[in-house]
Amino acid sequence: MSTLSLNHVGKQYSVKGEQLDVLDDINLHIQPGEFVAIVGSSGCGKSTLLRLVIGLDDDYRGQIRIDGEKISGTSLDRGIVFQEHRLFPWLTVEQNVGLALENSPLSNDEKKRTIAGHLDLVGLKGFETAYPYQLSGGMSQRVAIARGLVNRPGVLLLDEPFGALDALTRANLQAELRRIWEQEGITMILVTHDVEEATFLADRIVVLQPRPGRIKRVVPVPLPHPRNRADPAFVAIKDDVLSEFGHAPRPQLIEPLPRPFGDYVFAW
Repeated sequence: MSTLSLNHVGKQYSVKGEQLDVLDDINLHIQPGEFVAIVGSSGCGKSTLLRLVIGLDDDYRGQIRIDGEKISGTSLDRGIVFQEHRLFPWLTVEQNVGLALENSPLSNDEKKRTIAGHLDLVGLKGFETAYPYQLSGGMSQRVAIARGLVNRPGVLLLDEPFGALDALTRANLQAELRRIWEQEGITMILVTHDVEEATFLADRIVVLQPRPGRIKRVVPVPLPHPRNRADPAFVAIKDDVLSEFGHAPRPQLIEPLPRPFGDYVFAW
C-alpha cells in the first residue's frame, strides 16, 4: 500500500501555438489502502491526471509523490487498467497477464504461480489457455485487472474500466472490484463518469470542474461495504455529488387540454 500526494499540480497542452490549461492547482493526499474516485464532465482533465500519476507524462507543474518519492516515469509500483482491455489477440489469457511480468525479477516458476493466483483472484481460473476472442467483454476486462495487479503495485489506477460494458456486467464487475480491493488492501484511484459507480466503490469522491480542471469538492462516502444502491443514505450522497454538475430539475409534464367526450373517435 502506498501514500500518494499531489501538490499544486498543473498541466498545459500546446494547441495551435497557444497554451491551453488542462489542470490547475490540484492538491490531493490519498492514504494507503484508500479507494478514491474522480468524477467530472468530459474534458475536465480526469484522464490527464491519471497519465501524470502513472508517469506517462512528466511535463507538468507541481509535484506528485508516492511514499515521499517524486514520480519519475512509469514503474511497477503503479498499475493501470484502461476502458478498453487492450489484450493481444494472438496471446492466451495467461500470456497477456504475464506480459506485465516481463521486467520482474521473479523466476519462471514464481511468475507462473503469480499469474495463476491473480487469474483465480479475478474469477478466471480454468481460462488460462483461452484467447481474447473466446471471452466476453466482462471476462476480458477481468484479464486486464489481473494484468494490472500481477506486479502487486502500491497503487492501481482505473480509467473508466467498465465504461464499455453493459449495465448488468458493469454492476457485477463493480462488486468484484470492491472484493479485490478489500482482499488485496491496495490503494485504488478510479476515474469515472458514473456517479453511482463512484458512490458504490469509493471512500471519497473528488469532483473536478472543467477548463482548467480544478478540484471543486471532495465528498466523503462513510458507508459500510457492501453498499446498497437503494439505501436512502447512498442515494443522498449520489444526489449530492450530481448536484455539483448543475443538473436542471426535471421539467414539469404538460397536462393535455381537456376535450369534450364527443370529440374522440373510437375504432369500434
